[in-house]
Amino acid sequence: MNDGAMLDAMRRGGKQALAKALSTIERAPADDATVALLDAAWRAPQGRVIGLTGPPGVGKSTLVDALIRAQRARGETIGVIAVDPSSRKTGGALLGDRTRLTTDPLDAGVFVRSMAARDSLGGLATLTFPAAVLMRASRDLTLIETVGVGQSETGVADIADMTVFCVQPGSGDSLQFMKAGVMETPDLVLVTKSDTGAPARRAAADAAGALSLTASDRPAPEVLLVSASTGDGVEQALNAIAAPGGGGASSPELCNGQARAWLTDVILSEFGRAGLRLAAPILRDDVQLQTPFRLGRDLLERLQAALPETLHGAPC
Repeated sequence: MNDGAMLDAMRRGGKQALAKALSTIERAPADDATVALLDAAWRAPQGRVIGLTGPPGVGKSTLVDALIRAQRARGETIGVIAVDPSSRKTGGALLGDRTRLTTDPLDAGVFVRSMAARDSLGGLATLTFPAAVLMRASRDLTLIETVGVGQSETGVADIADMTVFCVQPGSGDSLQFMKAGVMETPDLVLVTKSDTGAPARRAAADAAGALSLTASDRPAPEVLLVSASTGDGVEQALNAIAAPGGGGASSPELCNGQARAWLTDVILSEFGRAGLRLAAPILRDDVQLQTPFRLGRDLLERLQAALPETLHGAPC
C-alpha cells in the first residue's frame, strides 16, 4: 500500500492502518516509505492537535475519557496519544494510560496509543510529533496527554495547536502556580473535579490570578470548571478546544514553528549543541520550504558525516 492509499485508509477510520503506520515510524523512522507517508500526512492535515498537561493525579486520563465520549457523541473522530513514564528495563510505557480509558475497541472513530517518554525531559516521546502529524491527517481531534507538568515538562506547547493545562482543587495559590513555571504556556485552563464545589472555585480563582500576573502580549487564557465524573462542563471544555480554526488544521506559521521546534529537539538529542550550531542556518531558512521529516532525515545524515563520532548522542 503506498503512502496515499494508507493515508486514505486511516481517514476512512481504519484503526489497523493507523496502528501499522505508527508502528512503522517507531521501527523505521528514516525509511523512504516512512518519510513519504509522513510527508503526505504533513501536507494534508484534517484536524487539530491538543496538548493536555497537568500534574500527576489531576485526573487527565479521566478527563480524556469524558472528552472521547463527548467527541464521539458529536459523530466526530478522535485520537489519543498517552505519553507515559518509561520502564528503565524495557524502555516501554510504564503506566499504560490507555488501560484506564473505557473506550469501545470496536469503535473505529476512537484510536488510543501509549508512548514511552524515554529520556525526554519535556514529558514527550521523541516520536510524539510524527505520531501527532499522522493522527492530525486522519482524525478530527487528537489529544496528547503528557506524563506530568513542571518547569522542564512544557514541551507539548511546541508541537500542539493548542495547550490545555489541568488544575485540581487544593493544588495551591497563585504563587504556587507562578513557581510551577507553566502559566506562560496554556491556551486554556481546566479546573478538574468541579463537583468538589468551593475548593474547585477557589482553584479557578487562583489560576486566573496567576494568569493575570503573567506578562504576555495576548489575552489571558480562559479558565473553565469541569467534572469528568458528573459530566459538568465537559461540553463547554470541548467547545473551547474545538472552536479555534473551526475544527480545521493550524495555520502555516504555527505548523512551521512546530516543525522547527521538533527538528531542534531531535538534533539536540542526537548531536548536542555542536550539531545545533551547524544546523542553525538550515533550520532558520529551509523549514518552510519542505516537510520537516525529509529535511530532518537529510540533516541527521549530514551531521553524522560532519561531526566526530564522540558527539553522536551528546546531550550538550
